[in-house]
Amino acid sequence: GTGRKMATGARKRGGVQRVENKLRACIERGDYYEAHQMYRTLYFRYTAQRKYTEAVELTYSGASLLLEHNQLCSGADLAMLWLEVLTQASIPITKENIDRAISLFKELETDSPERISYVNAALKWSKTVHPDETSGHPQLHNQLAIVFWQEKNYVQSRYHFLHCSDGQGCGTMLIELSLQQGFPSEVDLFIAQTVLQYLCLNNKSAAKVTYMTYTERHPQIEDGPPFQKPLLNFVWYLLLAVEDCLTGGSSSKMTVFSVLCDVYQPSIGRDPSYLQYLDRIGQLFFGLPPPQQAGGSGLLDNLIQSFLRGEEEEVPPAAQPEEEDVD
Repeated sequence: GTGRKMATGARKRGGVQRVENKLRACIERGDYYEAHQMYRTLYFRYTAQRKYTEAVELTYSGASLLLEHNQLCSGADLAMLWLEVLTQASIPITKENIDRAISLFKELETDSPERISYVNAALKWSKTVHPDETSGHPQLHNQLAIVFWQEKNYVQSRYHFLHCSDGQGCGTMLIELSLQQGFPSEVDLFIAQTVLQYLCLNNKSAAKVTYMTYTERHPQIEDGPPFQKPLLNFVWYLLLAVEDCLTGGSSSKMTVFSVLCDVYQPSIGRDPSYLQYLDRIGQLFFGLPPPQQAGGSGLLDNLIQSFLRGEEEEVPPAAQPEEEDVD
């Protein structure tokens, strides 16, 4: 029996090979429409028969070939079918699969709707096979971040760096971004925002490595810490406090956190979003109670109040809602 089984196996593979050669010839001739339709037909036949391995190979090679020949729409369509079968068959994340996903991604036109759909589908596949990675697999995010960085799309690059742990890559990318798009007076803003966001995502190690990489290698930042720019020092102390390095004697983590926020008020006030990040960081690492109502938590309420007034005075009692006049 085994001999016969092996023979049919070989014949099956030979069959796939023959079909692929036929499709390749079709594309080389420039009959793109016909090739695309044949790929689709075969894809649905294979998946209906649960021949996932064949379906994966077919859609990947078809997408690559069509994209190589600048057939963006049909190439993108097969790339989406490739991801669909990876998802359907729960095919795990491997280095090879990520490399393949990225090579198709690079071929898709930047900023095209097809590319956006493709990234979402790739992340969905990675979440399906790794449900614990709720925002998508970090290795996939890392590779996407690097390609976007090469394409000088810093906004997207930063987003994907935040969802992986490549602090060195992220720090280096941020230096380039700050040199190309920021003023020297803003070197601290680029790193502060990213470190605070990493901490909000509970990624202490990436926050730290990004900070170290950025401050050590940035040509406009002197040797430190401490640094001349207070915001850089605040972030440094915050990273130490998160690691519990500043809690000594009777001071609790919460005290350290509120003193830091207090001392560095003017720096924190440079960007309105910092307070929201610090509220979250306070809850994650320093035992800050979550906001009771829309009004925020005690510590941050007081901080916000003193920001608004710029001075420490008695906090005014909350205003009573005025009664509406009823005609």
